[in-house]
This record gives sequence, C-alpha cells and structure tokens, in this order.
Amino acid sequence: MRISLNWLRELVDINMTPEQLAETLTVAGFEVEDIEDRSSWADGVVLGKILEATQHPNADKLRVCQVDIGAAEPLNIVCGAPNAKTDLIVATATIGTYLPKVELKLKKTKLRGVLSEGMICSLSELGLEKESPGIHSFNLENPKLGSDV
Repeated sequence: MRISLNWLRELVDINMTPEQLAETLTVAGFEVEDIEDRSSWADGVVLGKILEATQHPNADKLRVCQVDIGAAEPLNIVCGAPNAKTDLIVATATIGTYLPKVELKLKKTKLRGVLSEGMICSLSELGLEKESPGIHSFNLENPKLGSDV
C-alpha cells in the first residue's frame, strides 16, 4: 500500500524525517519497503502561464503557445494537447529537464518547422497519474511563475 506523507501529516503531527518515520513504522510492525520522493520526477518543471495559444501553421493537431515562466521573454512551446489555451497556469518543463516517467530529456527542437523551447506537461508525463486527457491547469489565485511545480 502507498501512503502520501503529506496526507499522513494532515492526520497526525509528524516531526521527523521520512526515513525516521519509516524506521519507526517498521519497528512497530508496519514494514516500509521504499520511500518515493516524487518531487525529483519534476526537477526543472516550473509554473507557467499560457499568454497566447495559436494554431500551428503546419499541423492541425498542434498549437504554438507563448508561455510566461517569469523570465525576461516568454517561451515558444509547440503543444499537442487539445486543451491548451490562453490564461491557463501550467506545468512547464524547461530545456535540460529530464522527465523520468516518459524517459525524455528536453532540448530545443523544431516541430514541423516551428521552434519549441520546452514542454507543457500533463500529470501523466510528470508521473502523477496513469493517464491524462491533456495538460494540467492549476487553479491558483496568485501563482509565482517560474517557481517549482
């Protein structure tokens, strides 16, 4: 059985590291086989805001998005998700990011002739769901663009 440490902290006041908690649970008779640090699955993935999403000039199923990640200039990202649209707050993988769940290291590339400088991610690409219908949009009041997802 998998248990989220964040969920457990909602129920019980825990003042120890995950490793100490695992040892305590094991001594109490609840064997802990592994500790999964899912935050490493999203190293290099930051919050971004889609400023503009337009139809790709050379592909019916692709969109060209301008994504603000808090840098001087927005990123130009080609996205295949049908739900990519203006004003969404999204998980944005930057150049150099490795996404272990899809075994992909991001680099600048051209998709059907248009430069893509990153990737707008679904929850399945981040390893948080088995399947995702499209990119994930965060419902945040004051998102800090460029902060770690």
